[in-house]
Amino acid sequence: MKNVKIICVCLILLMLSGVGVMAVTTQRNNVKITLANGYEMTVLTSKTKVSDILAENGIILTEEEKTTPGLEDELTEGKTIAITNKSVQEVQVAKISEEGIQVSLEDLLKNYSPITEKIVVEQVAIPFETITKDASDGSTDTKNKVIKQGEDGLKEVTYKVKYQNNTEIEKTVLSEKIIKEPVDKIVQVQKKATSRGTTTSRATTTEETTDATSGKSIGVYKITGYCSCSKCCGKATGRTASGTVATAGRTVAASAALPYGTKVNINGHTYTVEDRGGAIKGNKIDIYFSSHAQALAWGVKYLPVEIVE
Repeated sequence: MKNVKIICVCLILLMLSGVGVMAVTTQRNNVKITLANGYEMTVLTSKTKVSDILAENGIILTEEEKTTPGLEDELTEGKTIAITNKSVQEVQVAKISEEGIQVSLEDLLKNYSPITEKIVVEQVAIPFETITKDASDGSTDTKNKVIKQGEDGLKEVTYKVKYQNNTEIEKTVLSEKIIKEPVDKIVQVQKKATSRGTTTSRATTTEETTDATSGKSIGVYKITGYCSCSKCCGKATGRTASGTVATAGRTVAASAALPYGTKVNINGHTYTVEDRGGAIKGNKIDIYFSSHAQALAWGVKYLPVEIVE
């Protein structure tokens, strides 16, 4: 009987020592968890994997949240788990990946590249207006006489331009400063003088001459727009074929039938022939604009063209 008691006491001691060993080997650590809203909490856990620690404490992440370290990482140093909101870029990449679209991360990042802003100052021509005065005394046989040549004005425009991937995506006017006021062109409509011995038909023929020095109408032309970019010119130098600096509101490209320096009236505005072009042949004129968008906006128009004396 005495031996049985001794055996029972020994078994109890062994069990107690085993529990003690388990208590010693199972280490519990204090872990600080910072939530996305800034709230901090400290938990006591024996887990080491981030996802296990969060699950143990009933913390569930939303699609827009992430952890540092990652969910599958083992918590070794620092014993801190930070929950933060994903960036817009990370959320978009995740959504696209879930939809199964086969694109590279590099292609995705290009679509979400940062937007840069620049302040750009440009000088822009102010087109002059044409004022017509009627001095024909009711005659139906009239001609136009330029009393005063018009001159374009000039203004300095300050823009805020936004770029993404080195491409202009937005252009906003911040301020405008007038450097030179435009001068109106004055045209007088007067009765046509017919000399003795010259028939009306002959006078009409003279009015319709195509001589570039006559100061008369040279017909209806196909009018298009261009700028100094590589798409329009093949190179972006800003220099015309005549050697001048292309200027909006002044420069046009025409065929060799119109010599450099010839001034032409298009839609009530006077331009100067300063440029040529491989596609500029026959009855075609290209008007220079300060941007590609303005050139595209002009489109294609068919307008009468008049040589300005």
